[in-house]
Amino acid sequence: MLTNTFCHINGIGEKSERRLWNRGILNWQDALRAGDNALGIKNLEIIKMAIHESQLQRDLGNPRFFSQSLNSKDVWRIFSEFRDSIAYLDIETNGMAGSEEIITTISMFDGLSVKYYIRDHNLNQFRRDIQDYKLLVTYNGKCFDLPAIERHLGVRFNHAHIDLRFVLSSLGYKGGLKGCERQMGLDRGELTNVDGYFAVLLWNDYQRHTNIRALETLLAYNILDAVNLEYLMVKAYNEKLLDTPFAVENELPLPAAVENPFEPDIDTIDRLRRKYMSKYGGGLGSYEHY
Repeated sequence: MLTNTFCHINGIGEKSERRLWNRGILNWQDALRAGDNALGIKNLEIIKMAIHESQLQRDLGNPRFFSQSLNSKDVWRIFSEFRDSIAYLDIETNGMAGSEEIITTISMFDGLSVKYYIRDHNLNQFRRDIQDYKLLVTYNGKCFDLPAIERHLGVRFNHAHIDLRFVLSSLGYKGGLKGCERQMGLDRGELTNVDGYFAVLLWNDYQRHTNIRALETLLAYNILDAVNLEYLMVKAYNEKLLDTPFAVENELPLPAAVENPFEPDIDTIDRLRRKYMSKYGGGLGSYEHY
């Protein structure tokens, strides 16, 4: 879809781009071969120079060039072209704000393998590992995950970024990450009723009682958040394509299920649920970073 895109070029908006498509100028090569009358736009040489620059940046593997040029509602278009350098990213915190906030775990999935980082174990390794990727996909990472990582780990993100919260919202999917998952047919199994607030309880249980099963359950939850982002990204990409002339040739197959290296401990979940339901009169509260 990226090479069918013209709206990242200064002077070409959504309407101009669609006029090009309607005239049979479907990709960058078509535009470079076309004459003035076929393009029907001003500043032809400037436009062609911009296309040459776009080809160069694509060949250099630079998704940030396009993410900075595209409107936020169109940044999904870079996904397929740079999928081999992508990190799906999600964090958990202790639920506090300001100076009391800490990152407890980070999970990262690159489409092939899962990496996870734990406070007081290997959290600082994330700073090195994230540099292996050029494109980040998050859910609400623009407002929550990336600023938190920058504050606590000193990471300066120079990556292209697709925030699925806004892509999915433009398609009518709302209600947080878990709500979007349900609407798109994803089943969390034994983690169905575990949310961001419960993740805080799991971390606290691990810290207070050295309950390794609580930590493993937290990691299973956090990793599932990251892994599911790939499925949501592909689904959103395919649905966005339906509003273009390129849906058939660019549609992507849905990714296969990914094996989670951790399993949730049902006994720990049940124990914490009973404890806090009793404490708070049947309500566990709500905490989701969206």
